[in-house]
Amino acid sequence: MVKPVLFVDVDGVLSLFGFAGAEAIPGPFHWIDGIAHCIPAASGPHLVRLADHFELVWATGWEEKANEYLPQILGLPFRELPCLTFDGRAMFGSSHWKLGAIEAYAGQRPAAWIDDNVEDACRDWADGRTAPTLLIETDPAVGITADHVEELIDWARSTVQ
Repeated sequence: MVKPVLFVDVDGVLSLFGFAGAEAIPGPFHWIDGIAHCIPAASGPHLVRLADHFELVWATGWEEKANEYLPQILGLPFRELPCLTFDGRAMFGSSHWKLGAIEAYAGQRPAAWIDDNVEDACRDWADGRTAPTLLIETDPAVGITADHVEELIDWARSTVQ
């Protein structure tokens, strides 16, 4: 059985921002290349659960930096994940620039994508695919939740034939 692929963004999914004040900090801060990233402890277990049902792939402007830092911070049992590269096209506050790399990697496989910035171009891409496709948009102040994980797992199970 071939697992569906899950493209995982980092900023706004695992590394949170935009939360309201110090009393609402959702997790510890980690210094990565001189920048503080708030990464909740639950993010690692969420990815571990998802790895049982998906091939996880980093789909982030972090590119290879995701493997350099995140497996250790998140306590992942795997050292690295496949990582998309974007040839300098990364633009904060948008995600359409990821589509070419995501499409090339996914091919005709069922694919899910979790990101905090799902644009109309992303929705059009998902709607136009012949393979099963699911987009999950997160709140960047909250990131990936247990509800997202359950929705993704239920969807992955529905794609198995």
